[in-house]
Amino acid sequence: MISVQAALDAVLATAAPLPATQCDLDAACGRVLARDLLARRTQPPADVSAMDGYAVRAADVAVAGARLTLVGEVAAGKPFDGAIGNGETVRIFTGGVLPQGADTVVIQELTTRSAASVIVEKATAKARNVRPAGLDFHVGAPLLCQGQRLSARDLALAAAMNHAQVPVHRAPRVAILATGDELIMPGAEPGPGQIVYSNGYALAALARAQGAQVVDLGIVADRLDATIAAIRAARAACADILVTTGGASVGDYDLVQQAFLAEKMALSFWKVALRPGRPLMHGRLGEMQVLGLPGNPVSSYVCALLFLVPLVRALCGRSDLVLPTEMAIADADLAANDERADYMRATLTLGEDAIPRAAPFAVQDSSMLAPLAKAGCLIVRAPHAPALAAGARCEVIRLDP
Repeated sequence: MISVQAALDAVLATAAPLPATQCDLDAACGRVLARDLLARRTQPPADVSAMDGYAVRAADVAVAGARLTLVGEVAAGKPFDGAIGNGETVRIFTGGVLPQGADTVVIQELTTRSAASVIVEKATAKARNVRPAGLDFHVGAPLLCQGQRLSARDLALAAAMNHAQVPVHRAPRVAILATGDELIMPGAEPGPGQIVYSNGYALAALARAQGAQVVDLGIVADRLDATIAAIRAARAACADILVTTGGASVGDYDLVQQAFLAEKMALSFWKVALRPGRPLMHGRLGEMQVLGLPGNPVSSYVCALLFLVPLVRALCGRSDLVLPTEMAIADADLAANDERADYMRATLTLGEDAIPRAAPFAVQDSSMLAPLAKAGCLIVRAPHAPALAAGARCEVIRLDP
């Protein structure tokens, strides 16, 4: 067995970001920029009013009581056709372009208006209530950088920069394949010895949440020819990652590794010092990465969290590959650990001291989905970690950060 860190290093060793593709803004949230994004325009492109009021020459309103002649109106998108001279003003609304000759805006609350004139009741300094051209950004400025994961705020900026599309790394295609004669789809009536298939739904959701596209290859019977055919279907679908669940152990009907080796997969490891999830396999079939996950649902989920999520993130171009850990207070005694890293399902609550408290479930069987669904974190126990008393600090990974 190899360590969790050595296994992760092997999975990520050749995981380069995928090539760039153009993506519409409305589909780009969470995607990673493949190149710097430069502003295509200056914002604002001209001096504009920041308030509703009157565009004036500062020299004309240097003292209170100035009476100005009203010569026109400016609204957003409707500039004034002409210039204002001495003693003149135009009505202007927020966002309106300052007319030629004007350098200041007097807010309407400081004025009294008659039919053809405006009295300015308070002196107003030059450039007051004016947003100068380029206040936000200038054309050519690199405002969004390569490697940046785009947020909702970033998309607003990209749109203001006049980009309808952005260059992002292509979304990874993740093919998911389940093996096992005992599996049936949800909604069917199980026969003797059959169980309802659940792993693929969690795996697909995890992959999609990280920005991947999912190809569902369904359930394959425990036959070598059928398993090989499904692997070839994943390659035909141009999958970047093939995830199998089940069939990766050493039983007579565990045929996944045999099928991969028959297809000339370059195996990098099989078996990790990990609980749950020891029978974890990784390799490459040409450009396609392969993750062979255990069949037990908790093992499958934990392995996907630790290895599939970082792999998808790496292919997306992200830099935050590994889920962060934090400290919490153990709400129960934890026994000394053996040679495998242990990831224990636990609830997570906030104590009166505002420090998270992690309470492990009494039974940690890797077949039990109900505790996994209730869990808020995984308590991480290093190999050979000594016993830990309740109240001591422990390391956790949040399941819903």
